[in-house]
Order: sequence, then C-alpha cells, then structure tokens
Amino acid sequence: MPADPSARRRSRFWLYAPFALLGLVAAGWSVLWHVARGKVEQQLDAGLAREAAAGRTWTCADRSIGGYPFRLEVRCASLGLVSSRWGDEVSLKVGPAVLVAQAWAPGHVILQATGPLAATLPGGASADTSWSLFEASLKLKMDGFERLSLVIDQPVTTLRRPGQPDEVLRSQAFEAHLRPNPQRFAGETAVDLAIETKGTVLPVLDQLLADATPADLDIQATVSQVPAFRRGFNPDALESWRQAAGDVTVSRLSLRKGTIRVEAAGRGGLDDMHRPAGNLDASIAGVERIGGIKVGGLTAGLGAIFGGRQPAGDASGLTPLPPVVLREGRVFLGPIRLPLQPVAPLY
Repeated sequence: MPADPSARRRSRFWLYAPFALLGLVAAGWSVLWHVARGKVEQQLDAGLAREAAAGRTWTCADRSIGGYPFRLEVRCASLGLVSSRWGDEVSLKVGPAVLVAQAWAPGHVILQATGPLAATLPGGASADTSWSLFEASLKLKMDGFERLSLVIDQPVTTLRRPGQPDEVLRSQAFEAHLRPNPQRFAGETAVDLAIETKGTVLPVLDQLLADATPADLDIQATVSQVPAFRRGFNPDALESWRQAAGDVTVSRLSLRKGTIRVEAAGRGGLDDMHRPAGNLDASIAGVERIGGIKVGGLTAGLGAIFGGRQPAGDASGLTPLPPVVLREGRVFLGPIRLPLQPVAPLY
C-alpha cells in the first residue's frame, strides 16, 4: 500500500520547521537591530544639537554605526569638542574612538579612544596627553546613571603655558569612579568620587615634599550640589555650584611616595574670589620638608608655642600635623604660610 502523501508532508514539515523558525528569528532580530540603529542615530543627532545650542560643538569624523548582530557601535575617525563657554575658546581632539553597547544590555556603554588627546586651553595654554589604554564605562538606569568609570594606563600629559617651561605629568595607572550618593541630606544630590593612581609624577607635589619619587595616591570624596554641572563643567556651572554652597568632602586621602606616607581628610569649596578654599587634617611619616620648611623644626616650634608639647605619632608611625588650610589663595600649615605660588581663581 502506498504511503500517505499527507504523512510525508507532515514529516517534512517537522524536518524543516526548526530551520524556518531560526530564519524567522534571525529576520526579526535584524529588523529590531536596524530599528535600534535608527533610534541611536536620531538620539545622537538630537544630543549634538542640544550641545551646540549650549555652546559646545562636537565633531565625529567619518561617523559610522555598526556592530550587527549583537552590538551597537558608533565609530569616529577622530572625536573633537570646541567650547566657547569659557570666554576663551577651549578645544579637545582625540584620535579614533568607538562607543559600544551590547544589544542585550543597552544601558551599559563603553568608550574606547586612541591618543593622543590635544587640548587648547584659556590663556594660550595647551596640553597633549597620550596613553596605552583609555576606556570609559557608563551604566545607566531609568532615573539616571548608576556608575561612571574611567581607566587609563600609562597616561602622560605635557602642559604648555606661555612664558613658562613645559610641565610633564605622568602615571603608570589611573582610575576614577563616580556614583550617586543616596545617603546625603534630603533634597541634595551628591556623588561619591574615588580616584586611584599608581607611579604618579606631579611636579607640584615633588616641589611641596622635596621628593621626586613616583607616588601612589588614593582619594575618596563626596561632591555635593552636583545638579549645577548638568550642563557641563564650565565657569557658569562652577558659579552655580558655589552659590548653592557646593563642597567636596574628602573622607580619605592616602599618599605613598617612597618612604613618605600621608593620610588626610577634610572639606573644601570655592571662596568669593572663585579660588579653592578649605582645610585638611593630615598625619605624616617620612616627610622632611613641606614647602621648603623643615617639618622637625616646625613641630618643635609649634610644640614650644603650645607649652613644649610636640605632636605624638600613633601606632602606624604617623605624626599629626597642624591643620592644612587653603584660604585667600594661600596655603597655611597651622599659623605658618607656606612659600608656594598663590592659587589663582578657577574662572
């Protein structure tokens, strides 16, 4: 008896059904990816227009959007920013850059960039920064951002200012992390900031401590009144932040520089003349000079003033210092003004 034709058709249907279903899924995914690509392009154009209206012009040379099937990538042959909100024009330009988000996690965006970064700054200054790795990571949630992280390996910055010798700042590794702080006062928006550097060379720090050994630095702080910076980091934003009584609370500042150790905590902000101002309570070990002043002579002199007592070290070997105060553009160690250059207004 011949086989039932309908049975043969059913058997072939189940044979080909998985491949047909896979084809439908692939076609559907392709449609969704291209729809998402179109929305990304629209949002980029809208964001660039908003930035231009705020006085910041971004350029992405040879922009392309790809990454099919599992990623969305925005690539630029070079990425640039020109801002006129500082009075003097500021420009930044970096080499090839790519912005990446996985299709199943669009709220996690990663930026990778190739140096160098060339910057022109107010007052005729300029800076060039190179690195071996530059990666920024942004995690978003429905009501804002969850975390912003920046990792740079072997950054080297050369700062050039008219009439002054070039200044070179370098580090073996640099990390910065930013996240909202939910525990501050009601109605105030604050963020936690953590910065860590390894093998860092900062000429101003070398001059202050009279030691050229590379340093390891760990800073943990909270910045209040951050809504002032929603439109960028510029003089208008800084003035809004100052008027809102914004401040930076440093819960931990740890410095290791050869045999030198410094532990500190404090608070700072901006004064009426737009200069940094604040104070730090610090303890030190292995420091011989601060700003050209012998630490031993300073503590002995202060001990004589306060009845012959000298600050005693704790179990960690650290010796407390008089408060470090920044006021009126000058740095004071207790009642003694350090012989450092005055701090200029930020804007």
